[in-house]
Amino acid sequence: MLLLGEGGVSIVSECIFCRIVAKEIPSEIVYEDDTVLAFKDINPQAPVHLLLIPKRHIPTLLGLTEADGELLAHIYAVIRQLAREHGLDEKGFRTVVNTGDDGGQTVYHLHFHLLGGRSLQWPPG
Repeated sequence: MLLLGEGGVSIVSECIFCRIVAKEIPSEIVYEDDTVLAFKDINPQAPVHLLLIPKRHIPTLLGLTEADGELLAHIYAVIRQLAREHGLDEKGFRTVVNTGDDGGQTVYHLHFHLLGGRSLQWPPG
């Protein structure tokens, strides 16, 4: 079911990330503004593992349009800010967007993983 959250942001009641945006499910939020929310992953794969999500429900990367260019630029600006705040800017970090079942996406709300604080090998898995 589609609902309107704070500020008229569309949320899907069955989506765990939409429920985090609506503050129905607690999370350790590290950044929030009108369009983006960032919080610590509950199953971290690195010493720093943050998830950045648009507050508007977008199921996958494939749901983005050219009109979302400003949103994407903002998300990457927040990633840059959080990488610096968490001391990842000097040694490096990884950003990951899983898309679809074969891409490893388990929550169908677009999200960006920010991982760092250890050497991240390639290939990832």
